[in-house]
Amino acid sequence: MTALRRTKIVATLGPATNSPGVLDAIIKGGVDVVRLNFSHGDVNAHIELAKTVTKLAKKHGRHVGILADLQGPKIRIARFKEGSVILEQDQQFVLDAGLGSNDGDIDQVGIDYKQLVKDVHSGDTLLLDDGRIVLIVEQVEGQRIVCRVSVAGVLSNNKGINRQGGGLSAAALTDKDKSDIKVAVKMQADYIAVSFPRSAEDIHYARSLINDAGGKAGIIAKMERAEAVDVIDEIIEASDAVMVARGDLGVEIGDAALPPIQKKIILRARRLNRAVITATQMMESMIDNAIPTRAEVFDVANAVLDGTDAVMLSGETAVGKHPLKVVEAVHRICLTAEQQREIRVSRHRVDIQFQSRAEAISMGAMYLANHLKVKAIAALTQSGSTPLWMSRISSGIPIFALTPHEETSRKVTLYRGVYPVHFAPENNDHLSVNKGAIDVLQESGEVNDGDIVIITKGDKNSTDMLKLVTVGDMIEPRLS
Repeated sequence: MTALRRTKIVATLGPATNSPGVLDAIIKGGVDVVRLNFSHGDVNAHIELAKTVTKLAKKHGRHVGILADLQGPKIRIARFKEGSVILEQDQQFVLDAGLGSNDGDIDQVGIDYKQLVKDVHSGDTLLLDDGRIVLIVEQVEGQRIVCRVSVAGVLSNNKGINRQGGGLSAAALTDKDKSDIKVAVKMQADYIAVSFPRSAEDIHYARSLINDAGGKAGIIAKMERAEAVDVIDEIIEASDAVMVARGDLGVEIGDAALPPIQKKIILRARRLNRAVITATQMMESMIDNAIPTRAEVFDVANAVLDGTDAVMLSGETAVGKHPLKVVEAVHRICLTAEQQREIRVSRHRVDIQFQSRAEAISMGAMYLANHLKVKAIAALTQSGSTPLWMSRISSGIPIFALTPHEETSRKVTLYRGVYPVHFAPENNDHLSVNKGAIDVLQESGEVNDGDIVIITKGDKNSTDMLKLVTVGDMIEPRLS
C-alpha cells in the first residue's frame, strides 16, 4: 500500500495545465485541491474547468476540492507607452491618478487605484512589483504622488503597489469579486478565497454574499495585509481556513518579519480549529527548472513541520514547465518531513473545556489513537466537522472521513491527515454501520484483519459515539 501523505497539495491551474494530459496527470499524481485564479481567465472557462476537474477526479477514484480565488482590489500602476521603463536610483518618478492608462513613461505612470492619492503621505514607502522597485513619497500634489526612487530597476505594466506597513483603504471585495462569488457558487466551488481582508467584518460580508447566492462554500481568508496581522484570531475565527499569502504580506511587513508571522498564523489556525494553507514561491525555481533548490526543499519541509494543512503551488503549476514534477517533488518532501516524530505529538486543547459532545468525542478519539496501536480512525460525518477537529491533533494515524455527501468529501481534501471515503449505509443499525465502515476500509487496503480501528458516529447529525473495533472481529465491541 502506498504511503498516505498527510499534508495536502493545492495546485493553481493555468496555461501549463491546459496542455493535453497535464491536468489528468497532476490529479492522478496526488493534487488534493485545485485553485482557479479569478484574476485571470473568463468565468465560462472557470466553470468548464471545474467540471473537468470533477470528471478527472472521478476517473481516478479520487475527490479533489475546488478553490475559487477572488482577485480582490487592483492596487496597481497602469501601463507604459513602451511596455516598461528602467528607473534610476534617486530619480524623481510620479504616480499620477489623472494620467491616461497607457501613457506611462520614464517620468510618470498612471494608477488603477485612484484612492491612493488620499492614502499616502510624505515619507511613506511604496513597494512596486513585490518590492523589486521602492519609491519614497516626497509630496502629494492633487492627483500626483511625487516620489524618489530608492530601489531602482525595470518597471513594467500593471505591477502591484503596496504601502510598507499597510494602511491602504481599498475594500476587500470589489464589484468584480461580488460577481465572481456568484460564479463560484454556480460552479459549486468548495472554498472561496477572499483577498486582502483587513478584519473579520470583511469575511462576514463575503459569507453573507455566498449565502445570498445559495452557496455553501467555505471561506479562506488570505492573510496579505499588515493590518490583518493585528487581528489574526478574529479573522481566523470568522473563516473556515486561512492562507499565509507570503507575497503581499512579506512586502507590507518586511521579509524578516515574515517567518515568525507564518509560524504564528499556522499555530493560531490549528488552535482555533481552522485549516491553514502556506502559499507563494514554495517551489518558485521549478517554474523553469526540473528540480527544486535546497532552500525550497527546506521551506516546504518547515511548513510541514510547523503543522500547515496544505502547501500551495502558484506559477509552478499554472505557467511552469514541469507541473507534474513539481507535484511529485512536493509529495516526496512532505512524506519525508511527516516522518519526524516531533510532529506526531500534541498537547492541543489539553487544558481547554470542549464546546460540544462532538468535539469531546473527536479529542477522545485522538487521545486513544495516540496511546494505543490504532491503525486508522473511521469518522462517519455529515459536515466534516469531526475529522477537522481530529486533524488539529498531531498524529501519524490516518483519519478517514466516511460520508455520503460529495461536497463534504471535497471539503475535507484540505484537512491535514484526513482522507475522504464515500460511505452511504443502507440502514442505521449500529452493527451494520460498523461492519460497513470496516468493510469499505478493508476493501481499499487501508486496514487488515487484526488491526484496531476507532469508529466515531452519531444518531442525529452530531457525533456522540466512539467505538474500538478489531478488524475481523464482528462481535459488537463495548462502548468506550
